[in-house]
Amino acid sequence: MDTNMLAVDYPVLNIFWTMLELFLWILWFFLLFKIITDIFRSHDLGGWAKAGWLLLVILLPLIGVLAYVIARGTSMSQRDAAQVQQSEAAFKAYIRDAAGTASPEGGGGGHVDGLAKLADLKEKGAISEEEYQKAKDKLLT
Repeated sequence: MDTNMLAVDYPVLNIFWTMLELFLWILWFFLLFKIITDIFRSHDLGGWAKAGWLLLVILLPLIGVLAYVIARGTSMSQRDAAQVQQSEAAFKAYIRDAAGTASPEGGGGGHVDGLAKLADLKEKGAISEEEYQKAKDKLLT
């Protein structure tokens, strides 16, 4: 069989259609897993409600996913936003704790606060670059 015949048997439009179908399947599975994780993350659903939604989504995927998106789509985005805010707050708290305990004495961030105040004074023009360097050296020693 000639290899050119294989290329002719599968025209370019069919290649695009196949790629579109593959993309839609990937999108569908992404949405399905997103909904399953949202079901488990939701605090306003009880155990039986979670089990019911999970069974509906798994046993009847098309109807279950569409019903879930229609019924709980807006609260799904609100839970995502709340999760992002919690993650950011935890990260900022971690940064504050790490910066505060970075001093050798474990004194809770005196050096960090002092350097921040000095930098602020220098930005406002209250002290010169030379004064800033002297005060910084004095603070760090």
